[in-house]
Amino acid sequence: METTLVTTVRPVPPYDFELTAGQPNYSRDQQFKTEEYDDGRYLRLVDLGDNVALATVRSVGTVDQPELLVELTGDDITGADADRAAKQITWLLGCDQDVRPFYDAVTGDPVLASVVNDFYGYHNTRSASVYEALVQAVMGQQIATNVARIIRSLLIETYGVRATVSDREWYAFPRAESLATAEVDDLRQLKLSFRKAEYIQGIARAALDSGDNFASMHDLEDDEVVKRMVAMRGVGQWTAQWVLVRALSRPDGFPIGDLALRRTVSALYFDGEEINDAQLLAFSERWSPWRSHATSYLFVALRSGRIAGS
Repeated sequence: METTLVTTVRPVPPYDFELTAGQPNYSRDQQFKTEEYDDGRYLRLVDLGDNVALATVRSVGTVDQPELLVELTGDDITGADADRAAKQITWLLGCDQDVRPFYDAVTGDPVLASVVNDFYGYHNTRSASVYEALVQAVMGQQIATNVARIIRSLLIETYGVRATVSDREWYAFPRAESLATAEVDDLRQLKLSFRKAEYIQGIARAALDSGDNFASMHDLEDDEVVKRMVAMRGVGQWTAQWVLVRALSRPDGFPIGDLALRRTVSALYFDGEEINDAQLLAFSERWSPWRSHATSYLFVALRSGRIAGS
């Protein structure tokens, strides 16, 4: 029987819910089949392992005194399910991050300080797991964002966990066992290249072989995480660094090799003069040990149109 339970999450201030949850990639017209932001509400089907439920999140606080109301709707959900869902939402929406040390660190950088001022209270959003971040990164390698979005939607519709909640069908990202047992030829029907299909299948199998879907990566130092990531087929430095940023919430990850990031830094700091990855990496040291936050804020500004000509 479908029921609804309500719980609360109190993010670390400052926390702007609309900025964080309402990024363009969550909007109704660009939704990834697993989540959306609409009319002040963030909705996501959360995979609880032995159950799934729809989490509807809205702000009932302020930027400096944030509080989120989480409604969990599904069949036969329990208080334990609500607690697990609240922990997932806390992780996914970066509610436990403290951005104040980063804000203090960039006061001497007038360009980034201006971006921070424009997007005050934004928190880095996260992937649900290392496995999910790896699969998403591989899908997005060397293709346009809109093409990657189509492929991701096809993958989720075909292999994802699904549930009908309040007469609407929702999806959660495919579990590792679903992609590990998928045939490469079937994955290629989703507009994946042969190599990417093999890489994704390999990542899913490695996640299962790890025994914990790579959860133990949270206990490793950054260098060791990168070392283990790049040992997998299809995973390079760019992907490994995004795992640090998106899946492990490490403060100093930096996705070197990202063309959009390089162009953005060029536009903001070098008057549009072309720079290479070595120059970008050297320049990024000014933001260490907060390069993950710096990168995320630059991308938020880019997506919003705040940075023109990049």
